[in-house]
Amino acid sequence: MSTIATRLVTQTRTPERVAKIGVIIGVLAFFFALPPLEARAPWVPALVGMVALFLGVFALTRGAGRVGWYAVAAGVIGIGLGLLATRSSTGNLESVVTWGSLIGSTLIWATPLCYAAVGGMINERSGVINIGLEGMMLSGAFFGCLGADKFGNWEMGLVIAAVAGAGFALLYAFFAIHLRADQIVGGTAINFLALGVTGYFFIQVYGDNGTPGDLPRIPEADIPGLKQHTFFGDAIGHLNYMIWASFVLLVVAQIVIFHTPLGLRLRAVGEHPRAADTVGIPVYLTRYLAVMTSGILAALGGAYLSIGYVGSFGENMTAGRGFIALAAVIFGNWRPFGAYAAAILFGASTALSFRLATYSDSASVLFQALPYVLTLIAVAGVIGRSFPPAAVGRPYAKQ
Repeated sequence: MSTIATRLVTQTRTPERVAKIGVIIGVLAFFFALPPLEARAPWVPALVGMVALFLGVFALTRGAGRVGWYAVAAGVIGIGLGLLATRSSTGNLESVVTWGSLIGSTLIWATPLCYAAVGGMINERSGVINIGLEGMMLSGAFFGCLGADKFGNWEMGLVIAAVAGAGFALLYAFFAIHLRADQIVGGTAINFLALGVTGYFFIQVYGDNGTPGDLPRIPEADIPGLKQHTFFGDAIGHLNYMIWASFVLLVVAQIVIFHTPLGLRLRAVGEHPRAADTVGIPVYLTRYLAVMTSGILAALGGAYLSIGYVGSFGENMTAGRGFIALAAVIFGNWRPFGAYAAAILFGASTALSFRLATYSDSASVLFQALPYVLTLIAVAGVIGRSFPPAAVGRPYAKQ
């Protein structure tokens, strides 16, 4: 019986594996037309994409379901983009697709999302939805600038940003946990409150002139020996300290949440708070700490934008990245590295959108919508396959 069962499982998984191979081949159909390979013959991406289509159809006819459709879509998109790449001039193509600098830009744009997404994941693992991540990021961006300006160093900027994020998070936690208010409405209110507070103080403190041009900025870590290497030097040779810290954050979050008693308590509160309370786990305290942690991390992500990358503050400069971070949490199935994969997708599409202006200055604004469109498609693709904590969004009343 065990042998029959093993064969059945193998037969069930085989179409899905074929479909996944088809997705990879569909991506290669586009990749072959890009530097450094630069296949200029249209039949190359067309042939490779047709293989992906064949594998997708093969998987669909054997019950692969959604993954099979992914392979079909990858084949069609790979053929289309590959043919467009072959029609592009090599000069434009090489200016857009410079892999080293493209990877570096991807990490830059993915980093603020990484901090906010890990914070949102911790928040939701405790059973609380934090729609207010956008506002907490924005508060960190402004108060990080303010702290760096007034204290004269970027370290205090990060500290002040973390305090601001914790303050907004504590206010939200009081309404969501203690008063058991609607968490969606409460988070939206925090977003508007942060937008108003940062806008008011920005005008009061800096006026029409904006933040000074000599703000202390988070430095970059230059790796000796990589500057001379074109690819690795552009990709990781001089990344910001906050980018390297984000890698450490991912590892620490993974270990703490899934391999420590503290993480077990956090997940227990998010899955079944009544049972957790019965065995002595303080549900309210755990949720308060989780919400405040998410606020601090989101604010650090915002501070990276202002004093780590841009070097100034502009009103509403987060531009919806808090909501993208929430989407990354769902895309990553409430796991750190899964959420970071979504952040990388957004970062890569953002970096690419600025480079695509090479082809059309008039359509450059339209290209900037690319990251948001891809994020919507990615989240839509995982709906039905992601499993949130059972008690997320449900206020808990201690009896």
